[in-house]
Amino acid sequence: MIKRLFLVVLLLVVMFGGIFGWKFYSGQKMAAMMSRPPPPVTVASAEVELQDWQPYLRAVGSVAAVRGVFVTTEVPGQVSAILFKSGRKVEAGEVILQLVDTVDKADLDGLIAQQTLARLQFERNRKLLKDRSVSRSEYDQSRAQLDGAKATVAAKRASISKKKIRAPFSGRLGIVEVDPGEYLSPGARIVPLQALDPVYVDYALPERHFSQVRVGQSVKVKVQAYPGRIFEGSISAINPGIDPGTRSARLRATLDNPDQLLRPGMFTEVRTVLPMRDHILTLPRTAITYNPYGASVFIIFEKEGVQVVQRRRVKTGEVRNGRVEIVEGLQAGDTVVAAGQVKLRNGRQVVIDNSVQLNIEIRGDDG
Repeated sequence: MIKRLFLVVLLLVVMFGGIFGWKFYSGQKMAAMMSRPPPPVTVASAEVELQDWQPYLRAVGSVAAVRGVFVTTEVPGQVSAILFKSGRKVEAGEVILQLVDTVDKADLDGLIAQQTLARLQFERNRKLLKDRSVSRSEYDQSRAQLDGAKATVAAKRASISKKKIRAPFSGRLGIVEVDPGEYLSPGARIVPLQALDPVYVDYALPERHFSQVRVGQSVKVKVQAYPGRIFEGSISAINPGIDPGTRSARLRATLDNPDQLLRPGMFTEVRTVLPMRDHILTLPRTAITYNPYGASVFIIFEKEGVQVVQRRRVKTGEVRNGRVEIVEGLQAGDTVVAAGQVKLRNGRQVVIDNSVQLNIEIRGDDG
């Protein structure tokens, strides 16, 4: 009985001893692994660079014609002939539409005859006045009749002239809105006419930028119709006051438009050119980590023969071409992590691998 109990105790000692021994061995192995430094993290790096940036004030606006009207008629009448094609260029004074004027011309012939009669009567009375055969009042009356006849003829000729609708200035016509034989009332729209070279671009800037703009300042304009082209001009007018509703200042830029690519009503992206900024500290956008407490980077430096990282707070500024302006926190030549920050913490050893170029340029953000 005692022997059997002894064997059971011995078996339990061996079994629990093995379990505790294995646990102790596993713990020692785990402690050894934990005490071993983690392997280096492979990252891409970038240096803080000094660049010269051309700053702009960005806004949106629209193209407007320097001169643009709807050609109308001053006098009523029926359309006799349309002397233009929609979309063509015209010169100032060119006849573009003719109203029926046959009745007016017939009336003019009668008025000219009355004028001739009044002239003959006046000449006769002038000769008779020398012989005192007519009174001074009769002479004055004949002279007044002649002057009235001349004025009536001139008025009729002016009315006939208005039956020829002329272009008030040189430009490009739009789409005709009348047809031959149509009766037009005074003020009826005939066709739009716009001068397209040069053109205006109207836009607005917030009140805080009012001191930074002036007449003659350069502007660069983009339109959606020609995405790869930049049109250049200058500010030609600035409203003297600020709009109390939007707290913005309205500006007008004038742009040469020899190819007439810019058309009134086009939506524009306007950049007002400011003085050049020299020696701006910049980093790739991917090197910046943003969080609710601000922006930071992992700066790379050498410690005990290896490269390690340390998080550093930075103050950022403008963003352009995929690069961020560094206002505070870094100096030119500092090396930071440009990619691979996810696994990093302070003091972590890193290996730099810049064999793969990072595509950090943001489309459309060209400053």
